[in-house]
Amino acid sequence: MSLEDWYKQLPLITRTYVTLCFLVTAGCALEVITPFTMYFNARLIFQKYEVWRLLTNFLFFGNLGLDFVFHMFFLIKYSKALEEGCFRGRSADFLWMLIFGGTLLTIIAPFVNIQFLGSSLTFMMVYVWGRRHQYVNLSFLGIFNFTAPYLPWVLLAFSVVLRSSPVVDLLGMVAGHCYYFLEDVYPRITGRRPLRTPALLCLLFPGDDEIRPVVALPPRPPPPLMPGLAGGGAAENGFDAGGGGGGNGAAAAGGRGRLVHID
Repeated sequence: MSLEDWYKQLPLITRTYVTLCFLVTAGCALEVITPFTMYFNARLIFQKYEVWRLLTNFLFFGNLGLDFVFHMFFLIKYSKALEEGCFRGRSADFLWMLIFGGTLLTIIAPFVNIQFLGSSLTFMMVYVWGRRHQYVNLSFLGIFNFTAPYLPWVLLAFSVVLRSSPVVDLLGMVAGHCYYFLEDVYPRITGRRPLRTPALLCLLFPGDDEIRPVVALPPRPPPPLMPGLAGGGAAENGFDAGGGGGGNGAAAAGGRGRLVHID
């Protein structure tokens, strides 16, 4: 498959977000624009009315290099997995999830002194993906196995081991848990859906499905029929369990060039 074919096969929201990230990073590399005009600064936004910073701080992931490639791999992997998975035919709902997460992160950002929130938004996608794939098995470097909901915690622990600040990851987990609770848990308890997608967003995607069901948790798989043989089929290993494909996966965690191999 050529690069052009691969790019065209990306779902709409994921393709648009990744394209904007690449253009912004390339613009900074060519010195057409500068990160100093894009980072989140509440004083400049609300006193100087530089409102574009509310968006651009989610688009810059560092210099154009290997670290940026790691970030884009991580972003594409889980954004595509969600948009083609539980949000298939529901692009407006997926965009609304990103808007909700971005808004929540923007509210929190002034209290934690973070200038760029793209990595936290990506980590939010990882958290939501893990919660909606509760019985997918993953393996960390072949050392130990865990199920998908623990993936954000494993990456957070790896960040601490590398002596990186865990704040970026924690913000994404907070945003992801708030969305998961309000969209998946609370409606099943009360019958009400507080995060219903606005009608205006639905009008932007007329091809979406008419029915927008609340995502239910998958049923618990039956006990193994034999040692090592699961009753529902073999468990998937690696990050590829979320977005299709097999074999081994790799991801950069939290936005600082950390590479995690999943066997």
